[in-house]
Amino acid sequence: MKYLDEFRDPVAAHALVSDIKRRVTKTWTIMEVCGGQTHSIIRNGIDQLLDGAVEFIHGPGCPVCVTPLETIDRALQIAARDDVIFCSFGDMLRVPGSSQDLFSVRARGGDVRIVYSPLDATRVAADNPDKQVVFFGVGFETTAPANAMAVVHAQRLGLTNFSMLVSHVLVPPAITAILSSPTNRVEAFLAAGHVCTVMGTGEYGPLVDQFGVPIVVTGFEPLDLLEGVRQAVDLLEAGTPQLRNAYPRAVTAAGNAVAQQTLADVFVPTDRQWRGIGMIPKSGWTLSPRYAQFDAELKFGVAELRVSESTECRSGEVLQGLLKPNECPAFGKSCTPRTPLGATMVSSEGACAAYYQFRRLEAAAHA
Repeated sequence: MKYLDEFRDPVAAHALVSDIKRRVTKTWTIMEVCGGQTHSIIRNGIDQLLDGAVEFIHGPGCPVCVTPLETIDRALQIAARDDVIFCSFGDMLRVPGSSQDLFSVRARGGDVRIVYSPLDATRVAADNPDKQVVFFGVGFETTAPANAMAVVHAQRLGLTNFSMLVSHVLVPPAITAILSSPTNRVEAFLAAGHVCTVMGTGEYGPLVDQFGVPIVVTGFEPLDLLEGVRQAVDLLEAGTPQLRNAYPRAVTAAGNAVAQQTLADVFVPTDRQWRGIGMIPKSGWTLSPRYAQFDAELKFGVAELRVSESTECRSGEVLQGLLKPNECPAFGKSCTPRTPLGATMVSSEGACAAYYQFRRLEAAAHA
């Protein structure tokens, strides 16, 4: 991308690191909410460069990772049907359910297809009128507008053989749940810039006021993240919690009004189970009654499916910032990218995957 290198300038990065270290009077604990930010922090060694100044704890910002086990099992049950073409983004295919994953279903003859847009799934439905086509709609507020438009498009085309298995989750309720926990360690948040590009920043100010914790919206490149950390550290050192936008080239206070209107038309808030965390009230979206005919849970009668999480996988503690991935006894042993116990090890945005890929294998002691 043009001009991208300017946000990866090592000289500027080291200057920001030095500036942050000069400002701190203690080690501050900061949570990045987005899994993409986690990978950028680990890949670029930002956590190591700021060791002693900032402890990063990795939040539940990977939508694949927090998709509950029961939803994965619903997907597996639907995908195994002979009359179904099951469409998904590729990052969901290796996420383990109770006993298998979508790759296993495909290996046994299930028609499971990787698509690159939810509109690809509507085209599959139009081309295969004799099959039920189901799209696995997973993500935070970032991917929700495109999924919403796919439902609107299917309605306009009269596609009675298209439906969506929805597992959308929302960032502000997750932040509320983390800050409300008696085990909370977070002193400031780096908010996900792409979410705020859609939704704006209006939902975060009340959280700052309620909990007295700084929130800084930032991007994903090294300089974006370091600037976000610098602003968060400034607020922490001054004892003045505020909402800041350190990603103004992409984020405005209002966000994308057209996308928000589409979301309000297609989805309604719902209580949502988060994998490894539990139920968070009003933390997700489901299809509104106007579009209920496109709800795969209702169409295939899987809404009441309930399962239990693995007791060996401690990804829930990782997602809440209570445990570093390499502090889990299973990490790199019984849990690897080839034999994952949880989604955090196989998702492209998972914290466990980042630690494994970028060789943070040694057990770390909590600060």
